[in-house]
Amino acid sequence: MSKNLLMIFTRNPELGKVKTRLAKSIGDEKALEIYKFLLNRTKTIAEELTVDKAVFYSVKVRENDIWDAQIYQKFQQSGEDLGARMQHAFETAFANGYEKVAIIGSDLYDLTPQHIENAFEQLHTHDVVMGPAEDGGYYLLALKQVYPAIFQNKAWGTETVRAATLSDLEKQNVFLLPVLNDVDFVEDIQDHPAFAQFLNS
Repeated sequence: MSKNLLMIFTRNPELGKVKTRLAKSIGDEKALEIYKFLLNRTKTIAEELTVDKAVFYSVKVRENDIWDAQIYQKFQQSGEDLGARMQHAFETAFANGYEKVAIIGSDLYDLTPQHIENAFEQLHTHDVVMGPAEDGGYYLLALKQVYPAIFQNKAWGTETVRAATLSDLEKQNVFLLPVLNDVDFVEDIQDHPAFAQFLNS
């Protein structure tokens, strides 16, 4: 067992339930195709890392899917909102003996293994590492202990999340990774070559 754990939060890939803001522009079927494409991208990134890995499913743990149970611990997310679910995941990880824990979503094409490796590296000398997203949220959060305030009283899914979280971390030493763009709206992908296959067909 590694002392480092990467947690991946995913939504179960079901028609009409993923990338709903994107679907308003391109339809549910294309949105689901893109989400599956992003899931596979996230899996490829994760498998280059020499840390333990866990997948947290939004609805139900799936046994026979892209996440190989020999490689990924599998859990269901638990909590009323995203903050509570993330807090519960971090607390479980630390209770299981991990010393450095990072969480990512599964809708970021531009994330690289180097970003995640750097996050674990920076935890040597920082309390918290955050990967800022262009939309005002964050795509990665890495901790050595739980700070409950950062998971509470946030308007999840809005542009206020990152600033509100950093405000809660004023007394901690925070390292910021490069700003990346996650995929929520058609504007996020229309000029990105990786997504042309979905938009031009």
